[in-house]
Amino acid sequence: MTPIPEFAWTSWAGAGPLRAGLLFLAGAYLLGIGPLRRRYQLGPPASRWQIVSYLSGVLVLLLALEGPIHELSDTYLFSVHMVQHMLLIYVAPPLLLLGVPSWLLRPVVRLPGVFPVARAITRPLPALILFNVAFALFHVPQYYNTIVAVEPLHIAAHLTFIVLAVITWWPILSPLPELPRLHYALRMIYVFAQTFSGFIVGAFVTNAPMALYTVYAAAPRTWGLSLLDDQKIGGLIMWIIGGTYLLIVYTIIFFAWANAEGVHDDVAVPIRPRRRVSMSPPAETAESAEVAGTVEAAAPAEPALSGVTTQASAPVAGAADAFGEPHVVVAPPDRSRLN
Repeated sequence: MTPIPEFAWTSWAGAGPLRAGLLFLAGAYLLGIGPLRRRYQLGPPASRWQIVSYLSGVLVLLLALEGPIHELSDTYLFSVHMVQHMLLIYVAPPLLLLGVPSWLLRPVVRLPGVFPVARAITRPLPALILFNVAFALFHVPQYYNTIVAVEPLHIAAHLTFIVLAVITWWPILSPLPELPRLHYALRMIYVFAQTFSGFIVGAFVTNAPMALYTVYAAAPRTWGLSLLDDQKIGGLIMWIIGGTYLLIVYTIIFFAWANAEGVHDDVAVPIRPRRRVSMSPPAETAESAEVAGTVEAAAPAEPALSGVTTQASAPVAGAADAFGEPHVVVAPPDRSRLN
């Protein structure tokens, strides 16, 4: 058996079929949103954000499946393999789904037999079960050691992870109204349910008293990590980092729900603003002044009383029927007082 050399960061190895698959993903997308869209009038142009999101997802797949991460995860460190899985499951699929316009997928879904299958596997319960069962089975030590040691099986496992991850993200980020997203409340429950597989598997791997994944035993100890310490770090990545990531997704969905429902506008506002009560009489309008002048002109002059002082009418503030409305009651002249 050829001894395994020390790890080098300059290593950039990958499989030819993988590169061809990634080129197909990027090329088919650019062809669909460009020439095919214009020729067949498929829909409006894809936004810049959608294009950047999709191509970023393809780039994440490339970085995860080739180069140093690929070399470390395949041969040297279980913990880096878990980082690779986080990229394949939690980063690339959402970016791909957010970047695909609905009109680009609709012709594919309308192919004979595609829509019933897509509708069945993208429903919440099947999507949840398919991914989490595959995730848990892959980390059974006997299966894991065999799959990682055989390159074709390893490639097939990664393809299965990517496809199932896209399916499990579909109820949250579906671009197609025909295969709709869940309501915000159900999305939060769905994301919470997704944490169980990572929690159970991660806790089991972290607390295992012995090395489970012996496929890495023959490799040089990279960065001074023992086989058991490397395994514990990988378990914590699944358990803590994966759970924290899903908690962030949960929080984002909550605030998106609050924004969609307009909760930020739901504050206590009075039915009508309360008017300030003024103790001074209202300003006399031109109409009231004209009426008052007419009445004074029509009224006969009263004889002056010797020694009697006439007290001018004084405004007296009174209570109003409607709260807060200013009213003024004018008292008649008081002729009972003599100087």
